[in-house]
Amino acid sequence: MKTGKGARTGQYLALLAYLVFLAFPFLWLISTAFKPARELAGLHPTWIPKDPTLANFRQAFDEQPLLHAALNSLLAALGAAVIAVLIATPMAYVMARHRTLPARAATGWVVVSQAFPFVLVIIPLFLVLKNLRLINSLPGLTMVYVVWALPFALWMLVGYVRAVPPELEEAAAVDGAGRARTLVSITAPLLAPGIVATALFAFISAWNEFFFALVLLKTPEKQTLPVVLTHFIGAEGVADLGPLAAAAFLATLPSLVVFAIIQKRITGGMLAGAVKS
Repeated sequence: MKTGKGARTGQYLALLAYLVFLAFPFLWLISTAFKPARELAGLHPTWIPKDPTLANFRQAFDEQPLLHAALNSLLAALGAAVIAVLIATPMAYVMARHRTLPARAATGWVVVSQAFPFVLVIIPLFLVLKNLRLINSLPGLTMVYVVWALPFALWMLVGYVRAVPPELEEAAAVDGAGRARTLVSITAPLLAPGIVATALFAFISAWNEFFFALVLLKTPEKQTLPVVLTHFIGAEGVADLGPLAAAAFLATLPSLVVFAIIQKRITGGMLAGAVKS
């Protein structure tokens, strides 16, 4: 069925409006980051700074340990991404290749678990980590991020595994290759794009996470970048907008760059999971 020219124009206009809606906060953030204090205090804000300055960036680095906090976020996010992929990949293979009742039940549980709000799990999670002596530690936070990222990583990788034709593995078995040889030489290279996309998605999620880091990390030297950004807000709730916008802009850049690189692979993984049964 062909789409009329008017309908197609309407679709493009709706898409453009949606893109503007999504880009508005980020563009305003960039504008605020480069505005001097007198412009931020003005009654008539403008999109483009009249007198652009880097003073907000210098002040942000002087007031808060942004580099150290970024390193903490990097360690936690990188560790969570690697561990989540190492656990999810073999689980996804079993669930995709062996469609038994337990595998179907596990898939359903993965979907249902995504609906749980964080507030329901934070108290038992805090008690478990306290008993393990992992409160106020990056390893403890990394464990939480692994558990948090596993359901979506597993669901995403199941889609990639199902997209690999089983006939390729059967042909390798006929040629005399064992199960391990087949997985390493045939299946793993075909799953590489999905594994990379899943790992980067887990990394982005952990990099931007705030709630668990706020509750579980107490000392300033252990805090991650999203938590440190709240220090630009005073005790009375008044935000130092210039430095806060500058720090938030720098904290957002890694996620944007990574997502721009992997967006096609993430979309491909979601579509594979949606169309394969």
